[in-house]
Amino acid sequence: MRVGSRLQYLDALGIDTWVPRAARKAVPGQARSAPAAAPSPDWLPLQAEVSGCVKCGLAATRTRTVFGVGNPHADWLVIGEAPGAEEDRQGRPFVGAAGKLLDAMLQAIGLSREENVFVANMLKCRPPGNRDPKPEEVAACLPYLMRQIAAIKPKLILAVGRIAAQNLLATDVPLGRLRGRVHRFGPLSTALIVTYHPAYLLRSPAEKRKAWEDLKFARDFFRNTFASGS
Repeated sequence: MRVGSRLQYLDALGIDTWVPRAARKAVPGQARSAPAAAPSPDWLPLQAEVSGCVKCGLAATRTRTVFGVGNPHADWLVIGEAPGAEEDRQGRPFVGAAGKLLDAMLQAIGLSREENVFVANMLKCRPPGNRDPKPEEVAACLPYLMRQIAAIKPKLILAVGRIAAQNLLATDVPLGRLRGRVHRFGPLSTALIVTYHPAYLLRSPAEKRKAWEDLKFARDFFRNTFASGS
């Protein structure tokens, strides 16, 4: 990423920056954009299944399901909690101000949902009034997310927000105590790192610096673990 672009995104995070005399042109261990390739055979049938899902009561109140967006072969998978009002209207996750901040967060560490990230939610339908998901709603939707993970085979999952982190890790430990370490998730023992939800950061801008520390931790883990392209 060009230094000017990176500084722009760090500014959106509220992080003070400085520019070295000689900025590096390449970032070792950065997630690569996967070459254009067909998604796994289960991908399109899974999208269709999600679109027509009636496994819980949210089917009666949704406008559109929100399957996710990004590269279906991405090294990074970002998982939030559930669609909001605008996501419900557009059928895309993380749009509006929270989506712009998420994009800034990703760009600050050299990532993009158009190239090397897939973005999804725990739930594929919006809970009315943006309330917290109910346990039965999470239980109904989790198999879809597990199939997405199996198809994408990400090297790293970034869980954003308390709801996503606690549900994925099956814990009630506060988010602050889940940060700063690498968890393991699912049958493939996929690395999972926790940070704050962009919507929370918009409400609590003082926490943006902590989120930046989480992003650097995730970036450095990825570089140190997968730099060889394993």
